[in-house]
Order: sequence, then structure tokens, then C-alpha cells
Amino acid sequence: MMMNDNEMARTVRRAIDVYFRDLDGEKVSGVYDMVINSVEKPLLESVLTRVRGNQTHAAQMLGLNRNTLRKKMKAHGIKF
Repeated sequence: MMMNDNEMARTVRRAIDVYFRDLDGEKVSGVYDMVINSVEKPLLESVLTRVRGNQTHAAQMLGLNRNTLRKKMKAHGIKF
């Protein structure tokens, strides 16, 4: 099933709403980095799987420089 931007945004919004609800009023910080890091790894893995590990093609699909992709892969412990 293909998701469009609206579906993805709704999915992220729901997940964040659940996160805040589960906090039950506790103070929180660093939400931006937490969300980006949570989304970035599976995104990179999915794209790399789709292109059978071809980092040049993955970087093009993602709109990233290949070296930036490699840096992000290293940071997330992704090996292809």
C-alpha cells in the first residue's frame, strides 16, 4: 500500500499524540531529535532495501549527498 504525504503526516501525528498521552503530563525535552532519529533509521533502511543496497541510488532517492547518507548509516549502525 502506498502512503501519500497526508497519510504519513497523520501516522506521525498519531504516534506523537500517543507519546504525549503516555507521558501523562511529565516534562519532556528533545522531542524533535527523538522523532527525527526514530523516523530516519527505518526510512534509510527501507530505501536501501528497495535499491538493493546501492548507496548512490539511495542517496539520489533521498535527495542526499552520498557521503551524507554514509554518515547517517554509520550513525544508525546500518550496514548494507
